[in-house]
Amino acid sequence: MSSIIPESELIINERGAIYHLNVKPEELAPNIITVGDPDRVKEVSKYFDKIEVQQQHREFVTHTGTLGNKRISVVSTGIGPDNIDIVFNELDALVNIDFATRTIKQNLSSLNIIRIGTCGSLQEEIPVDSAIATTYALGVDNLLNFYIQENNSEELELVQQFIHHTQTGSHSNPYINAAGSALLKNFAEGFHHGITVTCPGFYGPQGRVLRLGLKYPGFVDSLTTFSYGNHKIANFEMETSAIYGLGKLLGHQCLSISAVVANRISHTFSKDGKLAVEDTIKKVLERISEI
Repeated sequence: MSSIIPESELIINERGAIYHLNVKPEELAPNIITVGDPDRVKEVSKYFDKIEVQQQHREFVTHTGTLGNKRISVVSTGIGPDNIDIVFNELDALVNIDFATRTIKQNLSSLNIIRIGTCGSLQEEIPVDSAIATTYALGVDNLLNFYIQENNSEELELVQQFIHHTQTGSHSNPYINAAGSALLKNFAEGFHHGITVTCPGFYGPQGRVLRLGLKYPGFVDSLTTFSYGNHKIANFEMETSAIYGLGKLLGHQCLSISAVVANRISHTFSKDGKLAVEDTIKKVLERISEI
């Protein structure tokens, strides 16, 4: 029998919902779209045929409804891997922990989780206003190093080649995980593909200079020039490595889809980033309805 999870570890509020998300188990759908911006939740759920649940606590907004015969939840995560740690552990708890007994369920459930976000392209041939489906997520953010991980030989080789090429071993302990294959196969046409690097910040970690100098000024250039076999780094952002890493460890199918709003090589920025995200939302919902 599973041991009882203490109240300090699994926090359930007065209405029987998990603490940060403020969502009850029955309010969560098996198909989940995550977005960083809380205001983007309604930009996804407006396409639903019906919205049955609307909850908010802090930056975490959840809408659950139906699109055709699919029940879908849209959840905002806020920015960064630390928020993903909260959201993914709580999403998993909602389906795989019995709240009444505070024990792990004997039969575990697997969620389909698709991130819709924005990113900067690191290859000139991936223009602004296009969309990227991430094949591998490579984190320099350190979150997954607090968990016990397992990688196959290809993943281990990729991360070792990355460390050698970028010389990140001196200030980071990079980790890598693959997309959920059951989801990725549905996003072959109409999307660019490649490795996504997840950074722990928007400015210095992504090579931006305002008033502070950079300790590793060549980092972004090293990402652009990295290649191993058929693998190249397509983009960088701030959540995908945590999504892929925690998703794999918890047994969920995860995929990250990013609208390209900036190309760091051509130094271009989308003239209408909102429209680029809107187009990506519609494409993702269309694919989900077909799965």
